[in-house]
Amino acid sequence: MSSCILIVEDDERIRSATRLALEDEGYAVLEAASGEAALECFGADSPDVVLIDVMLPGVDGFEVCRLIRRSSDVPIIMVTARTDTHDVVAGLEAGADDYVTKPFVAKELSARIRALLRRVRVNEQGPAVLSFEGLEVSPESGVVQRDGQQIHLTKTEFRLLCELAVNPGKVLSREQLLDRVWSYGYFGDGRLVDVHVRRLRAKIEPDAAEPRYVVTVRGLGYKFQP
Repeated sequence: MSSCILIVEDDERIRSATRLALEDEGYAVLEAASGEAALECFGADSPDVVLIDVMLPGVDGFEVCRLIRRSSDVPIIMVTARTDTHDVVAGLEAGADDYVTKPFVAKELSARIRALLRRVRVNEQGPAVLSFEGLEVSPESGVVQRDGQQIHLTKTEFRLLCELAVNPGKVLSREQLLDRVWSYGYFGDGRLVDVHVRRLRAKIEPDAAEPRYVVTVRGLGYKFQP
């Protein structure tokens, strides 16, 4: 059964062109021309990936992303006509997993969607549960607990945590994390890693301002402190 993509775009020409390109790649496609229509469609049809334009009439793309993220960890890609750092970071902080800028190449968009649809890679020889001081991560079941309380992470946040946690004490560069978590490096953006680390810290750290688990190694990347 093909994966279903919800396109949220108010420009009919762009929406139609994107739909045709994704259908050519084998995806089923839903369309919404506004934020309100997108939220209604999402609630009714539960798509596998949501592609949201930032500039929408009424409820803008950032708010649509935040509202979806309140109840779902579905992969979200934000679409912006600008490469402005504020737009990119704001979209990621709202809960998006990735972003693309207009005009985008259909093959690149499809590659990003395929990467987001991949599940966490499980090392069958590894432990079922990774236990650290106050934190437990179960790669197979997708469960994270801190001090016995379950923590909700998006799929991308969980993949990032697993990649760091299975390599305790090892510094992983942004490029390595882009390749291992997002499954691409050559057209990746280090801001994806930085924003997702901030989001992850806000959820798993007792004090996000003084990280206990996910530590920055200046000039090199990040490591998980066992």
